[in-house]
Amino acid sequence: MKTQRILALCLLTFVFAAGGLFAQQRIAGDWEGAIVLPQMSLGIAVFEGTLAGDSITGDFRQAGITAKFRLHRTSGSKPAEVVVPPPYREEEVRIAHEDVTLAGTLSMPPAGGPFPAVILITGSGAQNRDEEILGFAPFKILADHLTRQGFAVLRCDDRGVGGSTGSMSTSTTADFATDVRAMLQYLKKRPEIQTAKIGLLGHSEGSHVAAMVAAGSPEVAFAVLLAGPGIRGDSLILSQIQALGRAQGESEENIQRGLALQRRVFATVRAQEGWEELRATLMGEMRWSLDRLPAEQKASMSNPDSLLAARTDMQMEAVRSPWFGFFASYDPANDLAKIRCPVLAIFGELDQQVPPGLNLQPMKAALSKHGNPDITVTVIPGVNHLFQKAVTGSPMEYAGLEKRFAEGFLDLLTEWLNKRAH
Repeated sequence: MKTQRILALCLLTFVFAAGGLFAQQRIAGDWEGAIVLPQMSLGIAVFEGTLAGDSITGDFRQAGITAKFRLHRTSGSKPAEVVVPPPYREEEVRIAHEDVTLAGTLSMPPAGGPFPAVILITGSGAQNRDEEILGFAPFKILADHLTRQGFAVLRCDDRGVGGSTGSMSTSTTADFATDVRAMLQYLKKRPEIQTAKIGLLGHSEGSHVAAMVAAGSPEVAFAVLLAGPGIRGDSLILSQIQALGRAQGESEENIQRGLALQRRVFATVRAQEGWEELRATLMGEMRWSLDRLPAEQKASMSNPDSLLAARTDMQMEAVRSPWFGFFASYDPANDLAKIRCPVLAIFGELDQQVPPGLNLQPMKAALSKHGNPDITVTVIPGVNHLFQKAVTGSPMEYAGLEKRFAEGFLDLLTEWLNKRAH
């Protein structure tokens, strides 16, 4: 999830001490949770919530921004983890190309070979090689599972994250595709790898990257697209505003107001002019929200004008970034139609970030356009964007869900891969 970007998903971890708003014996301890914001990442300031058992839900307010939050009580300090060596090999690797060096982990079965290989490609945001979010590490789980199934697995930190160099703020999805091509060439030089059976697995925006690399390339043996968008970026963002707004209980009037603002943003980005007018509009919208806060909330802000200006500057930086302009205008259909290798596309029924109702059919149509004979497109019932068992699929649930994939997800993936790679 990209930080400092329009429609970024702000997932924060909080540790609360006893405070004046709640009785000490009930609130003291460690809490973990999420705030879903349609515009930016913010540090927490003022919130009002209802404590029920081991959860707190309510409204978060800062600098004229209002959003829903949900916290769950955690056990605090975690017990010492017993590290058991896995029954396979793990190797730290560094892959240099152009002006970037990627740091990652290559895991391989303990003996035999050469092995088919899978490159894991993270979704939006500055993420580590495990794609870790709120204690859930999807790529670490995937790498472990697939390596035990006889695959070599390569996963790397994103640019500027962990051991990797480079900058996310100046990069686009196309730049991330060059990183994956470098990872592909690296594996082809390893004697332990079956070079004719190297495939890609991308999650969310990572499926865009996988499609770019696989499009028309005989070097990619198969592609797995997890929660991958099938529509253009601007349409996807508008759908997210509606889905997440309704999940947070926003009025239809406010949702439509947000959609109108977002369309104004897109128009300015496409024209590459009118930035000062857009800044004034964004500032006005934030002022409008601020004016509707309760008096006590306003009184808690020492300098609201300074806060509004700072948040507006953050939004302007986000919409003027190379990534946002590229993502908003990118239509995956063109690259999806050029893929000739086997493709598995999996969607989560409850996904509110890449809703299958809007993305599945366009993706399927694009993949089938030129007669690719091996396409599998499916929806897993009752799971979210991360393929966890969920209730509503809202990102606000993430913190309270089990840190594991839903039952059947790994079996589906493994069965499909084994038929094409082993």
